[in-house]
Amino acid sequence: MLDTLTSLFKHKYSIDSRLESRLSFINHEVTSVTGVRLGLAFRRKLRLGIGVSWLKTPVKTDFYVTNSFGKTDTVTKYMKFYYFCYYADFVFYKTKHWQLSVPIQVGTGRSWFQEKSTYVLSSQPKYYLLLYEPGITVQYKVTKWAGVGADVAYRFVLRTPKRPENNLNSFCLSFKILFWFDQLFFEVFPKSPITKKYGPAVW
Repeated sequence: MLDTLTSLFKHKYSIDSRLESRLSFINHEVTSVTGVRLGLAFRRKLRLGIGVSWLKTPVKTDFYVTNSFGKTDTVTKYMKFYYFCYYADFVFYKTKHWQLSVPIQVGTGRSWFQEKSTYVLSSQPKYYLLLYEPGITVQYKVTKWAGVGADVAYRFVLRTPKRPENNLNSFCLSFKILFWFDQLFFEVFPKSPITKKYGPAVW
């Protein structure tokens, strides 16, 4: 493994960019976590990068407070969170069309509750998030420049006694539509100087 990683870093890298939406569960409710990522890919076998993700689905939570008359009122608030993620994705099986990889990411961020459904970053108080998300990715390459795939992972979130939030531990699932724009360029412009230098397109 170490020899393989060392040899990968000796080769030229390409840009790895992603827009994603992951399905998971909070309080038995299907939720969506949206994110963007940017990193480097080494020979399409190892991808390293950073990104930011946030809870897109409005998740309601009831709080019980005592009013000025000594009675209990129910206040409904929306849970929000965001986190910065640091990811690594290592390909351990690859054929002409199929690819299996092991994506691992860790994240640090904040969570909070607010009365509005849209994000209000000035809301207080906020609580720290620390998460770890291992998984596996299946990918099928339809052409040299396009493919489909799926991620299956599990989100572990460190809980602290001071944070009164829902359990964020959950299975995560996402489906992918993949494009390799460099390979598409090599296919469309086979006589380009760029293609002659960096191409041609490969499976």
